[in-house]
Parts: sequence; C-alpha cells; structure tokens
Amino acid sequence: MPVPDTTGLRAERLAQLRAAMARHQIDAFIVPSADPHLSEYLPGRWQGRAWLSGFTGSVGTFIATRGVAGVWTDGRYYTQAENELAGTEIQLMKIPSGASLLHIDWLAENMEQGQTVAVDARVLGLAVARLLKDALAARGIKLRTDIDLLDEFWNDRPGLPPEAVFEHAAPFAALPRADKLHATRNAMAKLGAQAHFISTLDDIAYLFNLRGADVSFNPVFLAHALVESSRATLFVADGKIDEALRARLEQDGVIVAPYDDAAGALGALEAGSTLLIDPRRITAGMREAVPEGVRVVEAINPTTYAKSRKLPLEADHVRDAMEQDGAALCEFFAWLEPVLADKNRAPLTEVHIDEQITAARARRPNFISPSFGTIAGFNANGAIMHYRATPESHAIIEGDGLLLIDSGGQYLGGTTDITRVIPVGTASSAQKHDFTLVLKGMINLSVARFPRGTKGPMLDALARAPIWAAGIDYGHGTGHGVGYFLNVHEGPQVISPTAMPEPHTALEPGMITSNEPGIYRPGHWGIRIENLVLTQPVTGVAAAQGFGEFLDFETLTLCPIDTRCIDLSLMRGDEVAWLNDYHRQVRARLLPHVTGAARDWLELRTREI
Repeated sequence: MPVPDTTGLRAERLAQLRAAMARHQIDAFIVPSADPHLSEYLPGRWQGRAWLSGFTGSVGTFIATRGVAGVWTDGRYYTQAENELAGTEIQLMKIPSGASLLHIDWLAENMEQGQTVAVDARVLGLAVARLLKDALAARGIKLRTDIDLLDEFWNDRPGLPPEAVFEHAAPFAALPRADKLHATRNAMAKLGAQAHFISTLDDIAYLFNLRGADVSFNPVFLAHALVESSRATLFVADGKIDEALRARLEQDGVIVAPYDDAAGALGALEAGSTLLIDPRRITAGMREAVPEGVRVVEAINPTTYAKSRKLPLEADHVRDAMEQDGAALCEFFAWLEPVLADKNRAPLTEVHIDEQITAARARRPNFISPSFGTIAGFNANGAIMHYRATPESHAIIEGDGLLLIDSGGQYLGGTTDITRVIPVGTASSAQKHDFTLVLKGMINLSVARFPRGTKGPMLDALARAPIWAAGIDYGHGTGHGVGYFLNVHEGPQVISPTAMPEPHTALEPGMITSNEPGIYRPGHWGIRIENLVLTQPVTGVAAAQGFGEFLDFETLTLCPIDTRCIDLSLMRGDEVAWLNDYHRQVRARLLPHVTGAARDWLELRTREI
C-alpha cells in the first residue's frame, strides 16, 4: 500500500525552519535524535527530526542550512530513509560503520568562517558537544546552543507525558531502593564526589525501583536525579507521583521536586564541592548549569554498571519471563502456520503479525507491553533491518519466501527480545544457505568461552566468522545489553565491530546480551536469528586450569529455530548437536505452559534433526 504523501507538509516545515534561522542569523541548525535524557526512544515532544524530515528511524541527525537539508544515518536505515525521504529535497547522508559523527565533519567542511551553527544544548550530549565545538572552532565557525528554533513554529508540539509513575516492588525488585542508593554513594565516595547527577531514564528507574510509561516500549519516566551524601532529589513533573509513593520515597531519603528545577539544583551546588557526571549520559545544557566553583569528576554512572549485572534472583525472574514469552510464541506460531498453509484464506499482512504476536503475549502473566515495535518483514522487507509495517505501508504475505519476525515483551520479571525466520511456502536453496550461515554464527557465539575481562567488541568476530567465510557481512552489531524490565537496549556492554574495546564494554557475570547475527540481501530477503544470553562463570574442570577466571553463556531465550530453513550439508556435527540439545531444553521448559495446538506445534518444531 502507498505511504501517504507528506512532501508538501515537510517542505512547508523546512521553509518555516529556514525563516526562523534567518530571523536569528543562524546558518545551520542541527536537530539530533535525542531528548534531555539522551534516550533512544523519544517522547513526542522531542521527535523534531522525524517531524521535520519524515524519517522515523531511531538513529539519525537532521541538519538544515540555507541551501541544503539532510539526514545522517547508518546502514541499518539506508533503505528506510530512502523511502521516507523520497520526493523531498532532504538528502540521505550515509554514515559508514564506525563514523557516527560524520555530520560534524560535514559541517566543518561546508560552513564558512564566521558563520553560525545552532543546536539546542538541552538535547545535545556533552561528549558530542565537545567534539562539535572543537571542530567548528578550528574553522572559525561559531556555535550557538541556547535556542530551540522548533518552538517558534511547531504549534501543536506535544507537552510532557502525563502518565503516572509506579513502584517496581518485591518480589521482582530484588534489591531495596535504600540499598541501591547506599551502593551508589559508596561508588561516589571512591571518586571523591559528594554529589552525582543522573539524567538517563533507565538509570533513574533502576536506582529508585520505579517505572513509568513516558517512552514507548520502555517502562521509564521523564526525570533527573541528584544524589548527595545524605539525600537524593528526584526531579519529576507534578502529578506523576502520588502521595503514598511520595511518602515511601521520603522514608528512603528521597525528595520529589519539579522536573524543571533540575538545572537550578545543579546551579545551587556549593563552591568547592565535587560532582560526578557521566559525559556520555548528560547533555551539554545540564553541564553548563554547573557553577565554575564546583569540581567535576567524569566517569560512567555507577548505576549503569550495577543494573547491567543482574542478581541471581533477577536472573531467576528472567528465566520465568522467558518461559512465558516462549509459550506465547508457541501460541502465535501455532496460529500462524495453519493460516499460511490455507490457500483459501483472506490476505495476511505484516501488520497482522504484529497484532497477533502482541495479543499472544498479552495473555501471559505479568506482561506489561511490547519491548519495541515488532519488526515483521516478508522477503524484501526483511532486508530492511529496522523495518516497521504500518496500516498505510506493508506487504501481503503470499507466495514463497521468508518471514522475519523480531519482537519482544516487557514483563515485571524481565525484558525479552527474539528474532525468528520462518519459510512461507518453500524456502529456496539460496535462502537456506544464508539461514544456515546465520545459524552457524549464532551457535558459534553461544558456545564461546573467554577470560573474564574480555571486551565485548572482541567477541563479535566469533559470530561473523562463518558468514565472513562465505564472503558475506552484515551492517549491525551482533549484541546489545538488555535491561531487567527496563530498556531493551542498554549498556555498558556491546558486541560490535564498530565499538571501541574500552574497559566498560567487558562482559561480566550477570549481564544479559543479545546474540543476533544476520544476512540481508536488499530487494530479496533478510535473515536474523536472535537469542538472549546470560554471562556466567565457567565451572568444573574448565575452571581449574590456572589461567584465571573464564566465562561463558547461558542461553535464556526459549523458542524453536525453524529447521525447515536449514541446509544440513553446511552443518557440522557439533552444531547439529547444539541445536538438538537447545530444542530439548525448549521443549522441556515450555511444555508445562502450553496446551492444544500450541503444544502440538512445540513438539513438532523441536524434533531432532
């Protein structure tokens, strides 16, 4: 179905932006994909880049000069951006892997000495702001960060979300709020800091054992926090925390203050005191609010480390959530496969996939919401890495091919993220070839064993090796951290060839990370197989060799991998054994949770090969 034509509306908005730039003598204006908390998924108020350009991917930077407009994004979004920007003057500026700040170089090269570049410091990351300032200053270009031009003509701009904040309580909250605050203060003391400012929403939700619904798919709420030696202040909009919750927070030494007071609280810090901030997780605007007399220590947020290392009780809840999620997927696939086999059925679309898979999860206990927008891509759409079908634009699932489904759920006891590919009709030999290579890569990482302290980026090649051997590659990272009833993408660990192997990227016991290699053939098909894995210490004989502590992975995700897409001639015996063992575990764990057609489907799809 065709996408509604909004080119005229986007042209009008771009003209309004340029008129505002002219009024303020601004030669280039930057709109990052960010909010005051540097979130991945943005509340409507800060979706200015999508509102101006029409490009809806989660990563991208919009820049307008008086003669040029462009969106900078990476390979995951090239096809999507080309489609969404078509018919406008807005250019797709392709970012190669590892060059996420290429737009800064473009500005330095294309702006002239004495010209002015502007960006709202309230949504500009501090680390990026420093690079931007240095690059422009070297060319004699001015940088202005005190203005948000969108406010001048975005007349129906959304306000702050009004949804209430709620407590993430026992038994799912494994550690009391007071204990988390105590641990944070200990980390602050080691760095000599008497105060610590936090803006990242998942860090705040974790620290205070609170959750919300201000951001699509992520159970977080808009807030800043200032943790001091004897108290903590939570800056949140009025009306979002009820009196009962406010009283419980006060018992733990937490004061609730208005959301807009956060910058003022930073400005009121005493001269001579020491403030801890994370330069990658705070905006330039908030940093500018800190008085010159305050000493600033820069280090990763202690909560970022703490929340990434799931406690044993949290891991147990995640395992339970995986069983419920897997059972929901059994029900979904037991519905889907007969529908696909019915030659007399009504047309089935990618949108129906999203509806049905969400409905299946919603029937499960402790389900809250999807953990991201379901990606259901048939054939060519599966090759669009972050594709999202809509009622206005989607494919009908018919004929032969592959259907890629990447989905997940938010449960009180954990966050899930899984990708499976199934055949529609008959999979071709070429499709089976690609599927098998991806499976081999996923298995290769699943069975990895490595010394503690190994940086996540160093593990990426394990998943790519079977794919590289065939002269193929994929344009995204292999693994991202996953939260505990929190963001489906979290740090500090990452398994990616474009990430720097810094100390904070090391895999540590308790971390949950995705394992998701893929192959994408634009215009034809896409394949990705994704499980979540838990990092754990190696035990037994392998742990007693005298070479220090080693780690490996426990696979958490429980759902069959479709063996109809496998070319067995490409599989080694140990890989077949791994898959059969995985399917035995899936069958044993999920059988108690399913009945009828879902049970029959589970038993069929977990048969040994």
